[in-house]
Amino acid sequence: MSRYFFLSLFLFFSAAQADEKPTENNAHDLAYSLGASLGERLRLEVPDLQLAALIEGLQQAYQGKPLALKDAQIEQILAEHEAQVAEQPAVPQSEVAMEKEQRFLTEEKARPGVRELGDGILLTELTPGTGAKAGPNGKVQVLYIGRLPDGTVFDQNSQPQWFSLDSVITGWRTALQNMPVGAKWRLVIPSAQAYGADGAGDLIAPFTPLVFEVELRGATS
Repeated sequence: MSRYFFLSLFLFFSAAQADEKPTENNAHDLAYSLGASLGERLRLEVPDLQLAALIEGLQQAYQGKPLALKDAQIEQILAEHEAQVAEQPAVPQSEVAMEKEQRFLTEEKARPGVRELGDGILLTELTPGTGAKAGPNGKVQVLYIGRLPDGTVFDQNSQPQWFSLDSVITGWRTALQNMPVGAKWRLVIPSAQAYGADGAGDLIAPFTPLVFEVELRGATS
């Protein structure tokens, strides 16, 4: 077994990220993102990990310096650790996803200018509006872009479209009834008000909160 066993956790990163070549401007963000991804995985697998020792080993191995432990000892320790992990019951992916969603929502709620609508929906007013509001069974004309928590765009339109409020996700229905025509809002919608435990095919995983920028162009009651 390789002494770089823990680095295999980076396979969690998307292939697209791995293909990117860091520039001077994003080198820091890439390094930080890799560290955050590794840290999240290790927190779940080894919650009592000594971070100082982890950083020491990482630095020495990355810089090609002599290691504090012999290769054989490292191999044995990692083999024993892997055996212990294999014996432990796996954490259900649903629990991991729900925990990740809760952290994301907590961070979003702390952003400046964010206020909360009903059912945990978060909004930031980007442009105020003074027009009419849609009724519960009304229609809305919107320009929008939808993103996953990591910023990936999963849906958008380039021309305003009309939607019946009874045909959209619950989070939209709640938010757009509170939105005056002319307004542009950034919405963070919890998964419970979107696609919940089922997700939406391969596009949206279960328990995924969604982020929208929505501009309301028209509304009917």
